[in-house]
Amino acid sequence: MLYGTTSRGGASGNGTIFQITPSGALTTLHSFSGTDGANAFAGLVQAANGMLYGTTTEGGAYNAGTIYAIGLSGAFTPLYSFDITDGLNPYGALVEGANGNFYGTTNRGGASVYGTVFRITATGTLTLLDSFDSTDGAQPSGGLVKGTHGDFYGTTADGGADFYGYGTVFQIAPTGTLTTLHSFDRAGGAAPLGGLVQGTDGNFYGTTNGGGAGEYGTVFRLSMGLGPLVKTLPAFGKVGAAVKILGTDLTGATSVTFNGTPAAFTILFPTAIQTTVPSGASTGTVQVVTPSGTIASNMLFQVL
Repeated sequence: MLYGTTSRGGASGNGTIFQITPSGALTTLHSFSGTDGANAFAGLVQAANGMLYGTTTEGGAYNAGTIYAIGLSGAFTPLYSFDITDGLNPYGALVEGANGNFYGTTNRGGASVYGTVFRITATGTLTLLDSFDSTDGAQPSGGLVKGTHGDFYGTTADGGADFYGYGTVFQIAPTGTLTTLHSFDRAGGAAPLGGLVQGTDGNFYGTTNGGGAGEYGTVFRLSMGLGPLVKTLPAFGKVGAAVKILGTDLTGATSVTFNGTPAAFTILFPTAIQTTVPSGASTGTVQVVTPSGTIASNMLFQVL
């Protein structure tokens, strides 16, 4: 099944969570009432426990946005309502850390009202990790991405070292230590509204909404010296399910394992391996042994 959100509509006009089959049969699992959230701008993330987690930009106890969990069959649980002290209007999706907690950003609110970075447990205990003060960024509208070494990376659409505030790229540890990695200066881009992705070469990639030579936006790469990684398509499956593994250079691969369980495989291209989920596999990282070393996935593969 595929799962998604709508920002409006539904029984109360505040948006919905839906399930749809690959052939197009749609089921509305939940209609937001306003008190439990409204305007589900971001998508959902499936956690290692099988539940789906998401945010709404509005609604909740203070009309500042919410965090919720929902089961695959539609059992809905409100987890948290934001207020101005811990953030307002989370636009980006959540990301799950190695510790089972979730991390995200709010567009506004916090100590200086420029947005926040937060951590929340699967049961709804929220910890404020950082409040942006404009010099280190302001108004993050994209979510976070987890790097292969465990830290998280994101962008802010405003603020930074430039006087006019063209946005930043930042790194934050799971414990909350934030480092501004880059302040945009318009020539190299301005207002990165989306988040980042980590490529299989280990570098991070993103876009800006404006700036650059033609003032129409840019595409950029950020190198943190991290090693290569592999990604699985899809990121979940039952034993026997077909899985593709993507990488930068998989030529000469000698081993594929799912959380330590060996799997048969075929090298399709230097950048792709075809395999199946082996019997006895459990949820965890996928590893590929190549002549240049062992390369692991940056996300857990979920064995269903």
